Amino acid sequence: MSEKIEKTKCLIIGSGPAGYTAAIYAARADLKPMMYEGLEPGGQLTTTTEVENYPGYPEGTQGPKMMEDFKKQAERFDSDIRPGIITDLDVSNRPFKAKADDGSTIEADVVILATGATAKWLGIESEAKFNGFGVSACATCDGFFYKGKDVVVVGGGDTAAEEATYLAKLCKKVYLIHRRDELRASKAMQHKVFNTPNIEMVWDSVVEEVLGTEEGFNKAVTGVKVKNKKSGEYREINVDGVFIAIGHKPNSDIVKGQVDMNDVGYIKTNPDSTLTNVEGVYACGDVQDHVFRQAVTAAGTGCMAAIEAERYLSSQ
Repeated sequence: MSEKIEKTKCLIIGSGPAGYTAAIYAARADLKPMMYEGLEPGGQLTTTTEVENYPGYPEGTQGPKMMEDFKKQAERFDSDIRPGIITDLDVSNRPFKAKADDGSTIEADVVILATGATAKWLGIESEAKFNGFGVSACATCDGFFYKGKDVVVVGGGDTAAEEATYLAKLCKKVYLIHRRDELRASKAMQHKVFNTPNIEMVWDSVVEEVLGTEEGFNKAVTGVKVKNKKSGEYREINVDGVFIAIGHKPNSDIVKGQVDMNDVGYIKTNPDSTLTNVEGVYACGDVQDHVFRQAVTAAGTGCMAAIEAERYLSSQ
């Protein structure tokens, strides 16, 4: 029995602000895009509660609700949006070939990679319990909610240093917890941290538990339980927010060895473009952006990818 092959002009892999925006633009350009949403339909925003910094929502909105709105808009223009994941992708020859977990084999003229990135977490049960209720992996997204309050940042690299100094402008006090006795951050970032009076370093320490209250669906962080790795002593720090800043992992494994990436796996794109080193393959959103990582910038690059894909197909 011969294998059934579906054909599409434009295959979008991954959803979230980048993927859904790419679908909206591609569908309006009559590319009839096919999208596989991935393991986390809607991306990282579906783990966020309140979103107040996306234009067009003057009263703010919930992350999952916002992604539902994006999806409905893409579907309105007849995007073929499918649950599930692309398990294999070959971009060595045209048309590009993809296999999905539903058994489909797809041939695509262009591919838009919108697979996003995954925040690295500590992996403790209480962290997961309070995720979105006081535990966050994005200071620029959620810092505003902790204005005048005390917070904890966990990490020791540039990301942690940046998050701590950003939060220090908003919060009363920031505790920066690091498992070693010196930061891994660049000297310039270290200098900023050590010269910010309301940042207190908590050295040689790990967060053992996120403390909080839980009444029905109402959850709130009240502090963290920290263990000093040298002395073995425990202490509790009372805070309203916990920011995990130990990095992100770009979800780029599907094209590893096929498109150019930096040393940690973010896909490289041409300047002022979403084009990768492979003609007809575009990358947008957090899988190629390790600098801004915002919903609005992801949506912007999703728009760019669809426009570039449409222009490329028109030129063929």
